[in-house]
This record gives sequence, structure tokens and C-alpha cells, in this order.
Amino acid sequence: MNIIAILNHMGVFFKEEPIRQLHASLEKAGYQVVYPVNDKDLIKMIEMNPRICGAIFDWDKYPLTLCEQINALNEKLPVFAFANEQSALDVSLTELRLNVSFFEYALGMSDDIALKINQAIDKYKGELMPPFTKALFNYVEEGKYTFCTPGHMGGTAFQRSPAGSIFYDFYGPNAFKADVSVSMPELGSLLDHSGPHKEAEEYIAKTFNADHSYIVTNGTSTANKIVGMFSAPSGSTVLIDRNCHKSLTHLLMMSDTTPIYFRPTRNAYGILGGIPQSEFSRDVIATKVAATPNAVMPNYAVITNSTYDGLLYNTQYIKETLDTQFIHFDSAWVPYTNFNPIYEGKCGMSGEAMPGKVFYETQSTHKLLAAFSQSSMIHIKGDIDKETFNEAYMMHTSTSPQYSIVASTETAAAMMRGNTGKKLMQDSIDRAIRFRKEVKRLEKETEGWFFDVWQPEDIETTECWNLDPKDTWHGFKDIDADHMYLDPIKVTLLTPGMDGDNLAETGIPASLVAKFLDERGVVVEKTGPYNLLFLFSIGIDKAKSLALLRALTEFKRGFDLNLTVKNFIPTLYAEDPKFYEDMHIQDLAQGIHDMMKAFKLPELMFKAFDVLPELKITPNAAWQQELRGHTEEVKLEEMVNRVNANMILPYPPGVPLVLPGEMITETSRPVLDFLEMLCEIGTEFPGFETDIHGLYHQADGSYTVKVLKQD
Repeated sequence: MNIIAILNHMGVFFKEEPIRQLHASLEKAGYQVVYPVNDKDLIKMIEMNPRICGAIFDWDKYPLTLCEQINALNEKLPVFAFANEQSALDVSLTELRLNVSFFEYALGMSDDIALKINQAIDKYKGELMPPFTKALFNYVEEGKYTFCTPGHMGGTAFQRSPAGSIFYDFYGPNAFKADVSVSMPELGSLLDHSGPHKEAEEYIAKTFNADHSYIVTNGTSTANKIVGMFSAPSGSTVLIDRNCHKSLTHLLMMSDTTPIYFRPTRNAYGILGGIPQSEFSRDVIATKVAATPNAVMPNYAVITNSTYDGLLYNTQYIKETLDTQFIHFDSAWVPYTNFNPIYEGKCGMSGEAMPGKVFYETQSTHKLLAAFSQSSMIHIKGDIDKETFNEAYMMHTSTSPQYSIVASTETAAAMMRGNTGKKLMQDSIDRAIRFRKEVKRLEKETEGWFFDVWQPEDIETTECWNLDPKDTWHGFKDIDADHMYLDPIKVTLLTPGMDGDNLAETGIPASLVAKFLDERGVVVEKTGPYNLLFLFSIGIDKAKSLALLRALTEFKRGFDLNLTVKNFIPTLYAEDPKFYEDMHIQDLAQGIHDMMKAFKLPELMFKAFDVLPELKITPNAAWQQELRGHTEEVKLEEMVNRVNANMILPYPPGVPLVLPGEMITETSRPVLDFLEMLCEIGTEFPGFETDIHGLYHQADGSYTVKVLKQD
């Protein structure tokens, strides 16, 4: 960050010569100096290049308006104005409040002016960097000799080995110098929440509108367990979203609690819907408690917000209606909701605290903000016993946290502060909406078929779009008004194959498109039967968006030409050259589509997720049985009326289908039918195997599951 932009009123000698001298002084101080051609060029340069650390312009030509434009982009950016024709008395109070320093054109003053500019830029950089990251950087710059962990000693050990040297050179020196021990008192402690670590969490809490925030260095899977371990003591009952992440199932396995499930909806595409409002009422919960052995009225509830496919709740309704002390929003996929007004009232930290209630929001900072993998945060609104909460925190947190992850979590928060953060988020939303509109335009203008977008017909307004019960586009039945909203940056594309709630005569399974895109360097976030999910995070730029559009049009062109699998998707051909020899892409697509028709996929999906397996014992009790060896493996088709030992969850979407301690009965047999369909597609078509946690593929091609032994 060492670029200074000078917008000068050229052609006037008494102004040009001082600027030339200043240019020389700034270059001597280590700055790169660039010259935009006009004020519009300067604004665009600042907008497109975050490494610009200062702007200099002629106040006589570009006064207040330019300052306001710069301020709207970055209110902290140092701005320097040269003025001769305007006196200090001509400068208004409003102008003085802006972040601008004034100098006069004068020969021989360049070194003094450059010194003041450098001081302002140093202050600017200091204000940008959050507390822990700043302390870590300072520690690295000090270059202390340590005789403690980690053993690579700032990277020195790696450089003593040929293999280590290659590893060291790939990452660079600072990656190793910043990997430090918990023995450094000047950096404080993540476990004790002291020193710069404490300042970092206070900084994050303020940024995310929380009363307290905690940095978690091993993902939201761990953040969820920390929150649950504190909020649901042994013997209690937990209200939990049936479409929860598997980390919450692991919480149930670790803790002796009884689960009662919120029952979400699902449409024919397999897109996860929301939990109906009725599920949050005390009467419905009381009925479920009465029907569940050993259950009591719950004090802790977990809701996935947003869903994997980008549906957000009216969280204010849930907060006001749900009669539990602790309400936990698993918001792993939406760490950005505090930074644009379209998300107001749709996230856990929206609004004010409520007496007698505690709201949690667990967020994967690394998923859709700029942070290292495993960066996560716990946000809390309301009063908690912080000492006891920290015991739960320490149960799941390493005593040797990775400080680079801590710094990246804090820096992600710093990036979202102020006008620069608001612009980052707005740009992300705008880019996603432009992409959506471009796909719709191509769909209308393209001959034959093209991809569609799962969204309302009219998206002219920038908002989270309401799922109106009167509309049909979303495919959900009997939904509540003003309850669920579609996040614009979660873009779901639809492939041909669905006709309302039924399968069409012909179709293009989305998994086929995903394999084609992957071969061209485009990775899909989630692939359903006939839908593909793309995340337009702040890291998606115009080039990536255009690359995706181009790849989609290339798929259509190749598919319409009915190219061979060998030429169209070589990596798929390599999975089984004998099987795919001379096979054409349209035949492959239709073959998979016909199998889905044979299994009556939409009907099967509705049934599979409508009737839950029967809870026989708690997940914790089932896990204890497994630890004692009271399990056996049976064929997949033999699991009916047997108590499952492990969770079974297909990817996608990666939410549990059968939980430990549950039994598939004749009533819930569609669950088994759905699993068998996924297995058969993978058996029939090499390369299309579904990753199913809890199913074990045997050498003879069959699948087994682990069940509890019968007495």
C-alpha cells in the first residue's frame, strides 16, 4: 500500500514545479506516484485499487464535491489539497470536517510536505489495522529469538531440509514468522481472552453488532459445539433444525440430551426450505415434547439461517415467538449480513436484545468473507455467565491456536467496517443481480433451451426477495407470508428436466453440468438433481462471473452438438473408458434422467423428507453403544426396523437423513428408497457416485450400514 495519486491543475508553471519537486520527494520516501487524468479517473482509480494510500489534488479546481466522493468510498483515506487562489477564510466548516489537509504551492517545501503526507499515511495504516493483527505484525518485525514452540522457529527449521525449503519458499517468510507460540505475553491469550486477543474480540463484537464475540480457530463446526455445550446441559431437551449441519448432530452424540426436531419444507428440486412459523409455537412444541420419551420443555433451540440454498428467516418473528432462553442461529453461510440494509431483521444480531433471552449467531468467517479456512466467530446478544461459557469454549479449542487464523478473522471484520465494507458488500450484491439478469436474458434470447434462475420474475429491486405464498417460482407449498427471503448473492441455476413438481420427458442432470464446469476451472458450491448453487462472495469479480457465463454457453453448444463424452468431458471418460466409449453426451444425460424418472424422484424426495425415521434412543445413547462395540454391519436394504448407529447424510446437501438412534420403519421407507436410488445411479454411471457419510461401499459393489445389535 504505497501508491499516491496526484490530480494536478497542469499548465500553470508556479503549480507544476512544486508538484515535480513533491513527486521526487515522495519517490525518495518509497511511494509510487500516479497521475489520473481528471476527477472521474481519480475516483475510479481509488475504487479499483485499494493500495492507494493518499490522494493529492488542486483545491482551486476540485473543491468540496471531490472530497465527498472520496469520502463515500473510503472515509479514512488521507486527502491532501493544494490551494493558492482560495484563502483559509474561504474554506467552509463542512470542508474542514472532511478528512483533508491543506498545503500551498511553494518551491523548496517538498520534503516538509512529503514528511507530513507520510505521517498522515502512517496514521491511516495504523487506523486500518485491527488490534491483534497490528500486535502480531509488530512482533514479527521485532524478530525475537525464541526457545519455545513451534519447533520450526519462524521457518528456520524448514530451511535446513531440501523438502522443507521447497515448502518454505512456497509460503514465504512471514507465514512462518507469524506462526508463534502462546508463550508470547505481548500478544495475550485466546483462551483467557486477554491482551490483543481480547481487544480483537471486542473489535469484532462492535463490528457485528454483538454484545460479545469469540474467535474460533477450527470452524463453525466447533463454534456450534461450544454454544450447544454451554446452553444444553445433560438431561435437557434440544429443539433442533432437522436440516442442521452435521456438527450439531455430533453435539447430540457428545451430550446426553434429547432432540426434538423442527420440520422444514423442501421443494421438488430438492432445495431446502424453511421451518413453518407454526413449528415455533409453544403449543406445537409442547405436543412434540409429550410424544417424545424423556423429553422436557426445551430451553435451547437451533435454527439454520440461512439455509444452504440462501433462504433467510424473519428472525424477529422467531425471537419473539420461540419460548426458549437460548436461540442459536447457525449462520455459517452468511457472515456478511450486518453490512447491508437488505439483511436487516433477517439475521441473529439484528435488532436489540430481549430481556430473559440470549441470541447466538455462529458464522464461518472463511466461507464468504476474506479469512483463512477454519476462521469462525460466535456472536452473542444478551447476558451469559462468561466464566462458564469460557469453560465450554476451552473444551473445544486448541491450547495452540493458529495466530494467522485469528488475525485473518479480525482482518475480515476490519475489511467490512465503514464505507469500504459497505461498498464491498453492495458490489457483491450488484454483481450477483447483474449475473442473474444476464442468465435470464440469454434464456429468453437463446434458441432451444438454456439455464434458468431460481428467483422471482421481477428482480428490479435490490432486496432479499420474499417467498410469497401466492407465487409458484419457489415451488414450496403452504408456506407462511413474510417469513422466508432469498439472498441475492446465493445464485441457484436450474437445468432442464423439471416440469413443475414432475420430471419432464427429457432432462439434463445438474451433475453432468458440474463435471463439465469443473473441467474448465469453475467449481460449483452445491449440485442438486437439476440445480446448481453458486456463491457470489466479495471475492467474485467480473472476470470470474464472465468465465462462468462463458462456460455455461459452451456447455449448451457442446450438448446441442451431441459431442462424445470422451471429447466433451475427458475426465469423466477416464473414470471408465470402456463404459463411455462412443457414448454421446445426450445419451448419458437421458440415461441418468430416465433412472430418476423410474424412481419418481420428486415424489420420492417429498416423501423421504416428510416422514422422519423413528427415534428409538438418543444419539448420545447410540454413540455409547457403538463405543462399547454393540454394533454390526448389515446390507443397506436390511436396515428397515433396525436402530441406526451412525448418522447417514448424502452430499449434497450434507444434512443428516438418518440420525444415530433412529429406525427406518415401513412408514419412513422412502428414506431408504432415496438412498438406494443414489447408490444405483453411482453403480450404473461411473463417476456419478454420491458421497454418503454412514454408508460403506463393499468390494462386491454392495453398501452396508452400521446398526445396533439386537438383544
